[in-house]
Amino acid sequence: GAMDQALEAVRGGLEAAGLAGQVDEQLALGVATALVGLLLLVLIGGLGGKKKGPIALSAKEYRDFTLVQKEIVSHDTRRFRFGLQSDKHVLGLPIGQHISLMFQADDADKTQVMRPYTPTTSDDELGYVDFVIKVYPGGKMGNHLDNLEVGKGTIKMKGPKGSLEYKGKGNFNIKVKREIQSRKYKKIGMVAGGTGITPMTQVIDAIRKLRAKGDKTEVSLIFANKTEEDILLKEWIDEMAASDPLFKVHYTLDDPPKGWKGSKGFVTEDMIKEHLPGVSDDVLLLACGPKPMVQHACEANFKKIGYNMAKCYFSF
Repeated sequence: GAMDQALEAVRGGLEAAGLAGQVDEQLALGVATALVGLLLLVLIGGLGGKKKGPIALSAKEYRDFTLVQKEIVSHDTRRFRFGLQSDKHVLGLPIGQHISLMFQADDADKTQVMRPYTPTTSDDELGYVDFVIKVYPGGKMGNHLDNLEVGKGTIKMKGPKGSLEYKGKGNFNIKVKREIQSRKYKKIGMVAGGTGITPMTQVIDAIRKLRAKGDKTEVSLIFANKTEEDILLKEWIDEMAASDPLFKVHYTLDDPPKGWKGSKGFVTEDMIKEHLPGVSDDVLLLACGPKPMVQHACEANFKKIGYNMAKCYFSF
């Protein structure tokens, strides 16, 4: 098999070099073994490539996952950790995609409550998935999750879902009218409102990890919230901005505290011009947040400024 072929190749190489008689069979065998090992490595997933485990999610059916940990991040924010089928499993979620969470309500109709969420962990983590979620009064999914018993309560998940995937080094696959288009950008401009930050941090985190492999994509983020306490993942974002010269963040608040350094109020045309990359086909604009923000603060202003919306814009 492969071993014999490798051995033949090594012998052939030694003969060609005129060394056949001078090298013993043991050494030839050693070199052949190394060659086969290297070939296997490349086939399994490349040098330095991690072999991912079995995939937890299904795009065809909802599967149950158990709440294994809950952290109270702030008065209305929780980090929920759900265990996967084993500690070898990966979630199976491409960068830029999300998951549908679902439970059946206790009402007479057994209504199915479904919400899309982007986790804050990735396929680099084995055995679990984390979601950072706001629990609003009257919010069905948030309150349901908040009432689950750790170690016992389960939620149904299905995925991946979504029309955008980040492939690294500025390369995206974007689904437009059922057709997947491959596009490349040098700069990404993001506008997020509230919990709309999670798809953004997923992409930012992927770029951060790929920096070592030469990903030089520039990222600029405008992040809008009601108050400073409402800013999800602020420590993580600020740490990114401090440590990565190719990542910038600008905050705006409806109700800023005294001495606030960011902006006040809605995302405006001037704010976009000042803090996001200028008009160019090398720029991808991403928006995620409440519908009025996406339509009026993002889309209307992007058009006004003159971005090519068909080529340079995507909303989650």
